[in-house]
Amino acid sequence: MKVEEFIDPYLGKSWGELGARILTSGKRISVTLGYPALGYTQQLSRQLAQFLNSDDVELDVQFSAPAGPGFEQVKHIIAVASGKGGVGKSTTAVNLALALDAEGAKVGLLDADIYGPSQGMMLGVAGGKRPVVKDGKYFEPIRAHGLKAMSMSFMVNDDTPMVWRGPMASGALQQILTQTLWQDLDYLIVDMPPGTGDIQLTLSQKVPVSGAVIVTTPQDIALLDAVKGIEMFAKVDIPVLGLIENMSVHRCAECGHESHLFGQGGGKTIADRLQVPLLAELPLDRSIREQADGGMPSVRAAPDSAISAIYRDAARHLTARLWGAEQTGPAISMADD
Repeated sequence: MKVEEFIDPYLGKSWGELGARILTSGKRISVTLGYPALGYTQQLSRQLAQFLNSDDVELDVQFSAPAGPGFEQVKHIIAVASGKGGVGKSTTAVNLALALDAEGAKVGLLDADIYGPSQGMMLGVAGGKRPVVKDGKYFEPIRAHGLKAMSMSFMVNDDTPMVWRGPMASGALQQILTQTLWQDLDYLIVDMPPGTGDIQLTLSQKVPVSGAVIVTTPQDIALLDAVKGIEMFAKVDIPVLGLIENMSVHRCAECGHESHLFGQGGGKTIADRLQVPLLAELPLDRSIREQADGGMPSVRAAPDSAISAIYRDAARHLTARLWGAEQTGPAISMADD
């Protein structure tokens, strides 16, 4: 067996087919993947050792984001969206961004919910903190938990309502997106407002979006709206990288009994029907809400927890899908025997 023939666990294709760069020197193997996977190195090493039928494999995993349709120095823009509000989209967006950062990527987070921005609070940015304006027209993103972040909440007071018509909100989004000095980013995660309106159309028309992630809950009405969201992105030729189901199951802290309070299996049914991956099923857990509300989302607050592991697995999977879509050519392999 050759390393190039190893089947990537997220894409079901060999590293050779995917164009991974592979260097071997005796028992040492270095592979450069198109998705960040720092937290997956040990598991990949075990899987590769089993594939090669060897107990003596030293695997070094590197990351290089594939060239994408992004703008300026941002390689990939990924929209996190939902068909309706209240499904945990913003919490998912910030945790996915932090998960990608933890896995080794350079990440930005844009809060595109002009009317109800929440990322400032979730990132623990102090109220009243404003981005620095450079050369009279560019914003320096605010750094929080390793991310470069921009949100309308950094521009206004917490209690100020945005009483704007659609074109004004769309113009504001376009301004904070294109006039922010994101500089060198692998991924810019965009926390979209719920629904399928002006903001979604503006994003799809004004900047090249690499893909979208749809967030839902198991409730029938949420799933119905999730389907609408998937179909909307299909109409504007933005691939849906996968579906994330929040509040899938509640586990009793006392006895461990599991209850499917909002239904069961709905996310998988929709994912199978529309042929998109189900990236994650997250539990209905109070800590997720409390940590995000407290400005320290789960991936940062409890990096070794089971919940953090789910977010990180979903982050690897969705960015692997971007790499798989590139398929730039054969693997480059060098051996030093």
